[in-house]
Amino acid sequence: MLVETSRILGGVGALLMFIGIMPYINYFGVIELVGLILVMVALYNLAGHYMERGIFNNALYGLIVGIVGGVISIAVVVITVLTSLTDFLYTIFPDWNGDWTALSGLTPNTSNITLDSIMPFLTGIIVMFIVLWVFSILAAFFVRRSLGTLSEKSGVGLFSTAGLLILIGAVLIILFGIGLILIWISALLLAIAFFQIRPKQTQPTTSAAAPT
Repeated sequence: MLVETSRILGGVGALLMFIGIMPYINYFGVIELVGLILVMVALYNLAGHYMERGIFNNALYGLIVGIVGGVISIAVVVITVLTSLTDFLYTIFPDWNGDWTALSGLTPNTSNITLDSIMPFLTGIIVMFIVLWVFSILAAFFVRRSLGTLSEKSGVGLFSTAGLLILIGAVLIILFGIGLILIWISALLLAIAFFQIRPKQTQPTTSAAAPT
């Protein structure tokens, strides 16, 4: 019963993660978040069923690494804006006296915008993408380990394939389109893999016939 419930939870969760990015379905990431929670619950149950904690623990490590990477990326952007915005405003508003309420009455001088003036913002964006890329690869590495172990225990090879696609997609995410497409496809493969899980059937024991 536990395997059947985990099979449904994981399959539905992975499907939600797959369809959640489609137009008119994505509700600010809520669909993907619900799907992720269902998948994590399924992995937790399957880890207990197969008595292999690495199935859930590695997935959890990957999730934590991804969250940490996102937080650091946001922090990089915030720090970049806070440290460079004032100088940039002085560049495009030469008559600005530092009073933020007076900005609405000033006319920006866009001719003062040069590569040097926007370089801090460009640097912050580049650093943000590098941080996201590195942490995405680390998170995908743990997820692949989780799915690889689940593939061995369940006998469903598609789990390993989905994990490999996630890792390749994370490496190629710097190319943006290709990497994201591979990760998106891996969610569909993950759903199919969950639905392919079958509980191990116990073989009936045949008792030897008593001699007449």
